[in-house]
Amino acid sequence: MTRRVLITGGAGFIGSHTCLVLLEQGHELVVLDNFDNSSPEALNRVQELAGSNAIKLVEGDVRDPDAVDHAFSGGTPIDGVIHFAGLKAVGESVADPLRYWDVNLNGSRVLTAAMERHDCRTLVFSSTSTVYGEPDTFPLREDTRTAPIHPYAQTKLAVEQMLQALGRTGAWRIAALRYFNPVGAHPSGRIGEDPLGIPNNLFPFITQVAAGRRDQLRVFGQDYPTPDGTGIRDYLHVMDLADAHGVTLDHILNQPAPCHCTLNIGTGRGLSVLDVVRGFEDATGIKIPYEVVERRPGDVPRLEACPRQAQATLGWSAQRSLLDMCRDGWAWQKANPQGYRTEA
Repeated sequence: MTRRVLITGGAGFIGSHTCLVLLEQGHELVVLDNFDNSSPEALNRVQELAGSNAIKLVEGDVRDPDAVDHAFSGGTPIDGVIHFAGLKAVGESVADPLRYWDVNLNGSRVLTAAMERHDCRTLVFSSTSTVYGEPDTFPLREDTRTAPIHPYAQTKLAVEQMLQALGRTGAWRIAALRYFNPVGAHPSGRIGEDPLGIPNNLFPFITQVAAGRRDQLRVFGQDYPTPDGTGIRDYLHVMDLADAHGVTLDHILNQPAPCHCTLNIGTGRGLSVLDVVRGFEDATGIKIPYEVVERRPGDVPRLEACPRQAQATLGWSAQRSLLDMCRDGWAWQKANPQGYRTEA
């Protein structure tokens, strides 16, 4: 069944891969993006890969009611919204917390208010595993206590709480996806992660070192209480995550009544920073030199998902391996050494 879906932040890393999955399923998309940390070229390539031009682009800020109203206007009604737009750098959130509260919480408030005005009450929200803070039991389940320790996670949890309140009205279909660490790229090498400025995630740093854009990888701390001293994360292929969004949207749209759920999206397997470095070296044959530096503000020792609830609710589970993540991430970097700023 063809649906019309609004995707905020659809030109970003996760958003662009999700757009591709939805286009391949035959849906029509409206993308709202201000390109603060993304490029419209990503959407051009998404349409090229899908063999479809079914994306309507609205350039604007999710905090702007007029821009959001414009995204809902024209064409057939919007069936559902996937909300990616927001800021996501832990260290930056510590340095500039007010900006994070404005963009992440206020942007979500403006969006949901517009959804009510346009009688669209189906929403998949991009949350984060960092809402769990510094847990001491693993793997993390959805009922694990939330205790966010930095503004990025605090704003995401605040949005979850706002959505829970909407869910209690009995009029909304809402899913909040707490996902772990998305990495890799589409296997074509045509779309991938292209952070403007300094990357916030591990994989772009590794691939930039492999490509000669950086001399060495900076490992932020080797004094964590983990087997090799480096932080452990649950790394997830971005295409698995994109698939999860498509399945989740279908799930809540197909429910016989309004609903609300919160789900962890991860593999259930934690890997250290050095595990990933070795995995990348094995996948590509390229040595990654690194230096250990001080921890970043807000980083925690370990985050690892229990994905059983997502499997039971959605029938979804991660299918791709660390080898796939490394191979596909490197294919993207090789083909696009300057990201979307140069044509492959």
